[in-house]
Amino acid sequence: MPLSQTTFLQFLSFTLTTLLFIPFAHSHYHYSSSSAPSIYTDWRSARATYYAASDPRDAVGGACGFGDLEKNGYGKSTVGLSTVLFEKGQICGACFQVRCVEDLRWCIPGTSIIVTATNFCAPNYGFEPDGGGHCNPPNAHFVLPIEAFEKIAIWKASNMPIQYRRVKCRKEGGVRFTINGSGIFFSVLISNVAGAGDIVAVKVKGSRTGWLPMGRNWGQNWHINADFKNQHISFEITNSDGVTLTSYNVVPNDWSYGQSFEGKQFES
Repeated sequence: MPLSQTTFLQFLSFTLTTLLFIPFAHSHYHYSSSSAPSIYTDWRSARATYYAASDPRDAVGGACGFGDLEKNGYGKSTVGLSTVLFEKGQICGACFQVRCVEDLRWCIPGTSIIVTATNFCAPNYGFEPDGGGHCNPPNAHFVLPIEAFEKIAIWKASNMPIQYRRVKCRKEGGVRFTINGSGIFFSVLISNVAGAGDIVAVKVKGSRTGWLPMGRNWGQNWHINADFKNQHISFEITNSDGVTLTSYNVVPNDWSYGQSFEGKQFES
């Protein structure tokens, strides 16, 4: 029996809709290092100063909140970055190769260091950028522990021209998740991250919840308002390379605030 015009149009509409939908029904987008823009660049120019070993920033982890840098494995291979480099804290955990240039009097030839971004060098608008405002925009400036500075230049140099480039981080052990908060305010500090080093997105899952996105609190501290009491906890973290790493049940159900747990690790 021939189809009426109305029935035929309904059939055609249904067929086209079905054909358009089918290719997407079972597809999922996965981050990968090849799909993300490269964060690793050629050498760029900047300047560097240093601070004394007794500076209290080593005990608190600076603006990235990594805690005691010595205790958490960062040691003196760290750096505070000026505003144009700090990226409002997203850069926390990234690694840079730094070398001294253009000053044969003070540079130690053939040397370079790898440092991890752990702090922010705040601008001082009481000075001009080319005066005492070393970390004022638009300056690209590194503030190093004196122990790191002395590996590439003589300390008397003070404010040195350098070159830097982003490199992959190499870390021992897995990614570290430190649980903080109170009540339903759940916060996690993510540290000891290899590969790109910095985290751009985080999801958390309790054994009685689905995957929930977390927001950046500051540095690499992420938070959510949710109750995970007496639940195993998993984390899905994505770095600036676009690579996603999932650590299932990394936190046991008898966890408490203040504890740290070790998960999987990115390739470096």
